Amino acid sequence: KGHSKQILVLGLDGAGKTSVLHCLATNHVKRSMAPTEGFNAICVNTEESQMEFLEIGGSESLRSYWKMYLPKVLLLIYVVDSADHARLPVAKQLLHQLIQNNSTLPVVVLANKQDLEGAYCITDIHDALALSDIGDERKMFLIGTHVAEDGSEISSSIKDAKELIAQLVLEAQ
Repeated sequence: KGHSKQILVLGLDGAGKTSVLHCLATNHVKRSMAPTEGFNAICVNTEESQMEFLEIGGSESLRSYWKMYLPKVLLLIYVVDSADHARLPVAKQLLHQLIQNNSTLPVVVLANKQDLEGAYCITDIHDALALSDIGDERKMFLIGTHVAEDGSEISSSIKDAKELIAQLVLEAQ
């Protein structure tokens, strides 16, 4: 087994970080309704490595902790609620602040809740978050995801995200 490496999972409260993490860890859907109060750590084992996900809650009181953990991680997963148009400017501002001092950290943006009516499509999310302004120095990915019915198999988009994350972790080790 390779070394365990931390992956930071951030995003505004209500974006679906915990639900996405649960899907990544168990390959099954369990929607989480309660907001994460503080931190949530999950280990996911693949054949190649052990991935340690650290989710920090997205409420305003917890955002001050986000930057403290960035230097210690291999990868940033940033989850946005594709249907929460009003808060996309805040999500954009926070993302740009987070990564401005770390030009090599790979970023995977999950445009979550793609199944909801009124959800922005990937190109709209790309524009709303001004991802083209982030620069060409880093590896950056944008994947549309959704968490379907409780107990069902995870969506192909979540499977794709999991494979991509595992690949990025392997490359970074």
